[in-house]
Amino acid sequence: MRDLNTQATIELLNQIMEFELAGVVRYTHCSLMVTGPNRIPIVDFFKAQAAESLLHAQEAGEIITGLEGHPSQRIAPIEENNRHGVRDLLEESLNHEQKALEMYKQLLGVVENASVYLEEFARTKIGQEELHNLEIKKMLRDFS
Repeated sequence: MRDLNTQATIELLNQIMEFELAGVVRYTHCSLMVTGPNRIPIVDFFKAQAAESLLHAQEAGEIITGLEGHPSQRIAPIEENNRHGVRDLLEESLNHEQKALEMYKQLLGVVENASVYLEEFARTKIGQEELHNLEIKKMLRDFS
């Protein structure tokens, strides 16, 4: 095994934490903007995504402090197209999930063969983000 680049790991985990906190805001906003006959299950979906984003941010923060780093208090920029149809909200969510997937893959690249725990953490998050991407893509099929 190689030595863990602690500084690079902390920096990337802080970026992930900021991005996941932005996800809390994004998904909460989405849940408030949904209208129409399918509102309730879609609102529940967005609320669950917000709760999971908060959990992911907290997990990243715990690892940062475990590595003797300092968790960021910032939130990543939140892009919004100001269109609030369900399809638009789902497309924004898909873009967000794809960026999260990229970030966790970057983390895996930094920690691979340096920390079994952090490698498993990154792989688990990659799997979860891949699943979210698939779920949102399936939800979007109704709109094509």
